[in-house]
Amino acid sequence: MFKKLFGNKETELKVASPLTGKKVALEEVPDPVFSQKMMGEGIAVEPKDGEVLSPVEGTIVQLFPTKHAVGLETKSGAEILIHIGLETVAMEGEGFEAFVSQGDKVKVGDKLISFDLDLVKEKAKSTVTPIIVTNSDDFDTQVAEEVELIAGSTPLMTVNKK
Repeated sequence: MFKKLFGNKETELKVASPLTGKKVALEEVPDPVFSQKMMGEGIAVEPKDGEVLSPVEGTIVQLFPTKHAVGLETKSGAEILIHIGLETVAMEGEGFEAFVSQGDKVKVGDKLISFDLDLVKEKAKSTVTPIIVTNSDDFDTQVAEEVELIAGSTPLMTVNKK
């Protein structure tokens, strides 16, 4: 009832892991754009497989033509970027398949992208996948304690509007 009166803005956003794998601190990502938080706050995952699931309920606001990265926006306005591997843009989409398009509404656990993990290992700088709150100036981001992550279910971050 109160949501109808005061709007449907989320105050605390739980972000699930979009990948199954191991958590990696953003500072340890071997790319200064991410490790120095130029893109925003967040965390990274060393994936165990090539499936990316939606970490939040929201809208696809950007799907890169090379399918190596996807951006989502939540009801609270948080913008989440999932960047599969490092220097994967050079693969020009080889080994990547998207299951969503810009403008699509998604729920937690919806399949976004699949990728050939072995091909990324072979052709890219790293398979480490940063998950960034790109408008983190407007949000507080707290990383969950879990280290071993299961896509679509393990909590990864909590994001609160400042």
